[in-house]
Order: sequence, then C-alpha cells, then structure tokens
Amino acid sequence: MIHRPEFSPEYYQKSLDILETSLKNLDAYRSWRAFDPGNSHSVDERYAALPALTKDDIRQYFPKGFVPPVKDIEAGLKNGEIHYVNTSGTSDAFRVTNIWNQEWWDASERASWQFNSHALRFATGEHPEAILANARNVGFISDTADLPFEKRRLSRFLYLNEKTEPSQWSAAIMDRMIKELDIFKPAVLEANPSLLAKLCRYAATKKEKVFQPGLITLTYEYPSKLQYKQIQRVFTSPIASSYGTTETGYVFMQCEAGKFHQNSQFCRVDFQPLARKHGGPDICRMLVTTFDNPWYYMLRFDVGDFARLDREQKCTCGKNSGFIVDAMEGRWTNVTLTCDGKLVTLRRLDDALGELDNIDEYRLEQPSIGVYTLYLVSQCQDREKLNEKVKEVLRSVYGEKAEISIEYRDFLSPEDSGKYCLAKALFPMSIANYLDMK
Repeated sequence: MIHRPEFSPEYYQKSLDILETSLKNLDAYRSWRAFDPGNSHSVDERYAALPALTKDDIRQYFPKGFVPPVKDIEAGLKNGEIHYVNTSGTSDAFRVTNIWNQEWWDASERASWQFNSHALRFATGEHPEAILANARNVGFISDTADLPFEKRRLSRFLYLNEKTEPSQWSAAIMDRMIKELDIFKPAVLEANPSLLAKLCRYAATKKEKVFQPGLITLTYEYPSKLQYKQIQRVFTSPIASSYGTTETGYVFMQCEAGKFHQNSQFCRVDFQPLARKHGGPDICRMLVTTFDNPWYYMLRFDVGDFARLDREQKCTCGKNSGFIVDAMEGRWTNVTLTCDGKLVTLRRLDDALGELDNIDEYRLEQPSIGVYTLYLVSQCQDREKLNEKVKEVLRSVYGEKAEISIEYRDFLSPEDSGKYCLAKALFPMSIANYLDMK
C-alpha cells in the first residue's frame, strides 16, 4: 500500500479554487460538470471523479476555453504578457499550441529548486546557464552555417548547439562546445541527455578535460542508464533530472538522494495506477493540475508519462512535502509489450539494456506482438558476441519466444520533435486497457 503524503490547507484550497473556477467558467470543462459529485465530497474525491484532459481537448477548446473571463487574450498577446508556443511532439498527433506566460514559468522553476541542495546553491535566477539541446526545442536554429558565440547568447543563457541533426556535429563543433564551457563557466548546464552523452563520448575518446558546472540538469528527454554512464565518464558534477511539460511547468525535481519531489506550490498531481499485471499500483499515469497560472487553466492534464511512486513517501534528503516518486518510468508513447501482452515501460527496458557494455545508442521498435527490432550504435568489434548478450537481455524482458532482430547504424536520428526515441510500439494501443479502473 502506498501512503498518501500530508498536504497543507493552502494546497487543498488551490485545488478547490481551480476546480470550481474551471467547472463554472471555462468551456473546456463545461461537460465535466456532470462528473463532479459536488462539494459534499472531499476535494480528492471530486478530482478522482473527473476525466483526464487530453491534447485533443486543448486543440478543440484553445485558447478561450482555458482562459478565465477576467483575462483579455488579445491584450495579453499585444503587451507581451503571454504568447503562443508549440510543443514538440513526436508527431502531429502529439503537437499542440499552448499559452506561455514567462513570469509564471520562471516562478515555477524557482520553486522546484528547493528540492535539490545543489540547485539551491548554484541556481540563483541570475546564474550563467549553458543549454545543450536540439535547436528545434530551444535556442537558435542554423543548419547551414555555424553561429558564433555572440549569436547564441541570450541574457544569462548560452546555447551550445544550433543544429537540428546531431549526427552532423563535426569535431570542430564539439571542440567548440568544450571550449565554450570553459570560457562561459556556467553555474548550471541544462541538457538533453542524448546530446550531452554524445558530447561526452567524444570528449572521453579525445581525453579532453571539460569544465565542471555546479549542477547538470537533464531535461527534454528520458535519461537512459547508458547516457548516465557516458556523461559520468567526463563530468563529476552532481546531476539532477528535472521533470515538467510546456503545459504544466515544473512538476517534479530530483533531489540529491535520487528521488523526485512534487513541486506542490505550483501543481497538483493525481495518479492513476496501472493494473497489477502491468506494474500497478506502484506505476501510475500522472494527471497534473496547475496552480497560480493566471492565463492558462490546466485541470487533470494527461502529461503522457508514468511514475513509480515511493511506497513509504519518505526520502533521506528530509524533504517530505508533496508526493515522492522513486523513478520516472517513461512516456506512454515509449511502452512496448511482452510476448504475453504485459506492459513494458521504458525504464524497465532501459534498466536491462543499461547493464550492457559497448553500446553507444539504441532504439527498440516493436512492429507486432512478440516481434522486436533493436537498432544499435556500437564500436564493438565482436558483434556476434554482443548480439548474443543483447538477445539474452531482451528475452529476459519480453519472453523466451521473442523474435529479435538487431541492426547496426552509424548514428540514430532524433524524431521530428528533436527528441530521441528509445522505444516504441508500431501498432495502436489504448491506455484505458492497461489502467486499474476500479
């Protein structure tokens, strides 16, 4: 049984305020009124009775359906208080336009720092920060020409990469990144784990000494065990994974003890467990409700990710307010199925493959039940031996009858979103079939 943490009266008041404002005043939630059991029930019971907000809902009701009547969207856009941003989903089905309020976003980020002692020390809000991300996600895009240092600066930020296809990084580009880290000396390095791992493989091969920031935060993608290994060959800096979305701001922050803490000042999180045979009740879908965003009311938004809840809801770091998560399990879009139809989260697959040596990158695709293709980037000379080890590991996850093909590539490209995909099923699935619907 998973213990529920204690929440402050303020947390429940915020939960109640956004619930009632949304149901009474916003078109996006008008049909939800029929599900609400009313104020004779607890706030938690009322939330549990409601549907989940999907990206299809956002497309249908955006923007007015999510903005309270007291706000003038056109005025907010004109004065720069808000603007529209597009998320970088893996396909058109996952892309969506949202309202962006920078002031709220920054406040949400600052609140998340309290859960990591290294962030509290080095992230002041005015600290120099280097960002290593796909230019499709953040920064400046320039695929045809290399941008000079001053063209990749913005306020206190330095964007190390201007390319959308990391396979096109030349040795000169990576040498430049290493040099600029030493020149800029960021207090914090924020990075796509896939891109930082790529840079680290290069630096390790060249035996390059790299500047050590006060903290490395991994964002944008699921950080794999292999990527952690590659990064830690080069960096001794503390590493923390920060979890959030464009719609919901900063939701969880990883503490120095390795667990994830809910940013409960800025969001509510409701958990829907998977059915027991698929990993429940520990592994849950996350539905996030935002607090204090005056422009954009997200109520029980399905962020598309799974988390593994800490059963005791305690952490050795001493921070025990809000939900505590042992691990992020990966996105719904990255789940696969065993030969007998059981759900495999990305974390379960990655934990298994992460124990192997001689793999730089991987992507697993499942075209049908019981059939798997693993794409590998590896410098290993004895591929036959590596293939045997890989198949043994994959069959321990998917079953002895798994049909496994292994294909080697010189590099793996990111999705159209700019993010790397580590695993995916190539056939449709409905999450409703895997949740515990009791």
